[in-house]
Amino acid sequence: MRIAIGGFLHESHSFAPVATGWEEFRTPGGFPAYHRGAGLFDVLRPTSAPAAGALSVAEPEGIELVPLSWCFANPAGPVTEEAFERIAACLVADLAVAVDAGGLDGVYLDLHGAMVAEQFPDAEGELLRRVRAVVGPDVPITTSLDPHANVTALMAEKADALVPFRTYPHVDMKAAGARAMELLIARIRRGTPWPRAFRQVDYWTPLTMQCTMVSPMADVLAERARLAAGSGVVELGFCFGFPYADFPGCGMAITCYAEDQAAADAAAEGLKAYLDAHEADFAGGAIPAAEGVAQAVARAGAGGPVVLADTQDNPGGGGHGDTTGLLAELIRQNAPATLGIINDAASAAACHAAGQGAEIALSLGGRSDGTPIEVRAKVLRLTDGRFTCTGPMSAGNPADLGPTALIGIGPVKVIVVTRKMQAHDQALFRHIGIEPAGEPILALKSSVHFRADFQPIAREVIVVAAPGPVLADPSGFPFQHLRPGIRTRPMG
Repeated sequence: MRIAIGGFLHESHSFAPVATGWEEFRTPGGFPAYHRGAGLFDVLRPTSAPAAGALSVAEPEGIELVPLSWCFANPAGPVTEEAFERIAACLVADLAVAVDAGGLDGVYLDLHGAMVAEQFPDAEGELLRRVRAVVGPDVPITTSLDPHANVTALMAEKADALVPFRTYPHVDMKAAGARAMELLIARIRRGTPWPRAFRQVDYWTPLTMQCTMVSPMADVLAERARLAAGSGVVELGFCFGFPYADFPGCGMAITCYAEDQAAADAAAEGLKAYLDAHEADFAGGAIPAAEGVAQAVARAGAGGPVVLADTQDNPGGGGHGDTTGLLAELIRQNAPATLGIINDAASAAACHAAGQGAEIALSLGGRSDGTPIEVRAKVLRLTDGRFTCTGPMSAGNPADLGPTALIGIGPVKVIVVTRKMQAHDQALFRHIGIEPAGEPILALKSSVHFRADFQPIAREVIVVAAPGPVLADPSGFPFQHLRPGIRTRPMG
């Protein structure tokens, strides 16, 4: 058996202030950099990437594995035409070489599912179309997906199975990759495609209500598991959607693969009916930053830090990680807090030039929206921004945030980085000498992923809304290209 493995991952925010170019794939924060060909599997194996899970299934089987290319960039604006064409062309060219050099029995792709390219709004659908055109109609293709995927009919048509993670925070990425590889091997041995069903849901849910650790999403996943255990169901995939992409395919979707069409349709319809019946459960949001900081200051004490989640500047949702609304409020209220992060290469460079212990004036943050904050800060520590993630979601992933500084502004401490990363791993703090569990207040640029590593040490979690591009209520964006009838908020 001969299987090709590759990946191309990005979550795209149509209204984010910064586009995603080739450089963002070449030097990402928190995941390996772009890699092509020989050595790819050595790069992926120790990480939490879904492809690492796929390798853990295929390698013990003695399958001949053909490396294509793999890359990841942090969520931001749409992928530029240059970056998409450059990366897709290399992946497809290597696939064509593999086909000519001995044929392929199958293809596994590690995809996100919510990528928007400047010229292809349904970027994964276009990539799968190109892959299918090269390998032909009979070679099986399976993919793992982030559950924030905006799954489209084209994606469902071109792949033999789409396997999303079951968790948010995503602590089962490797498990999803392993499952996609298991299904690929089963599909190769089966010889014929499984009957499939595809359904779209007509309302969006805000990111802050999608956490699978608590209701209502935990209840949805329990219902998914119950339906998936039904007779003949091979894979029942549910994707929450990424409600910041302005194209007709945006939103929640269900795919089901089964031994017969009736079973596929029944499971997909059953899950859609459950979601339709529980739409009102997903209404919710965040409180204003001033109110959240005041609560945190009042409640800080023994028993772990109070965690403030700066959801609207979440780098994992397309934020640039540099807005200053929450920081300004922490300073105004004299909060004993540590903020991770402010993504500001110029300020990080200034701190390194001044040296540890120096006091300097900074025009800090606000590079993406023109709202820096003028501060006088003390440079407390300096690092090269390199560390290995240790948390449940990203253990083993290399992080390279470039020159990094810890600064003090009165009682407020801030981690200033050169390249952004969502604050979902305690190693971000520990690498610069901060033990998160010992801090009175932690302010994190994250919506939900932080919960995997920080909720266990938190005294309390407060989700706040400060200015930023990842609106807690995405219906506030000027969408132009959505499909008719979609509700951009529950009960909207």
